[in-house]
Amino acid sequence: MLETRHVAIAPTRAQSLPARAAIDAHRHDDHQIVYAGRGVLTVSTDEGSWVVPATRAIWIPAGTVHAHQAHGDCELHLVGLSPADNPLGLDRPTVLGVGSLLRELILAYTRPPHDDGPARERLRAVLLDQLCTSPHQPLHLPTPADPRLGAVCAILRANPADGRTLVALGREVGASNRTLTRLCQSDLGMTFPQWRTQLRLHHALLLLAGHAPVTTVARQCGWASASAFIDVFRQAFGHTPGAHLR
Repeated sequence: MLETRHVAIAPTRAQSLPARAAIDAHRHDDHQIVYAGRGVLTVSTDEGSWVVPATRAIWIPAGTVHAHQAHGDCELHLVGLSPADNPLGLDRPTVLGVGSLLRELILAYTRPPHDDGPARERLRAVLLDQLCTSPHQPLHLPTPADPRLGAVCAILRANPADGRTLVALGREVGASNRTLTRLCQSDLGMTFPQWRTQLRLHHALLLLAGHAPVTTVARQCGWASASAFIDVFRQAFGHTPGAHLR
């Protein structure tokens, strides 16, 4: 469980986070939109972790305990919204696609001055409208509750390039393939190959944030070739790793 502190109001602001900087676990009474205009941010809760590159934002519902970790020099933009402002009706953290218009709205809204004038109210209204059309993105890496599956996931988190089958990993942790397959569905809500791919994509984003070459990222994340990595990355994010680096 994440230890937490309580922050009554989710502040709207922009701030810079150096590489590897962290914001400890905390919660807000308000909803919050978290966006990294530069760099990559990971957001962690007891349910798992989310990766937020510059083409994504994460919706954090009021009361959710969460922590942040910067990967690469990060430009963090935080938008606090009252519990009544939930245009998507979301009750759990969700990654949202950020197009060019929504990006500019977030950047403008988090810049000072943070007044309550009519111009700012209009800006906020358009921002909420854009959120309603923002597509949800499957970038959640859930954390299992069962210790046997947790041990398997820990092995792969330590080395995403580990290509062993679930049968082989099960032998190491003392669990059968059938048991682990069932736990993947009940604890993770996805198959084992799907979870491993999500893990590798998460790890790839963090390596790219450190400006690692694409071929190095592919190898360290367990893809057989750079072209195979590029294909999976494009399907997940809509652009190539090279474009992501730029």
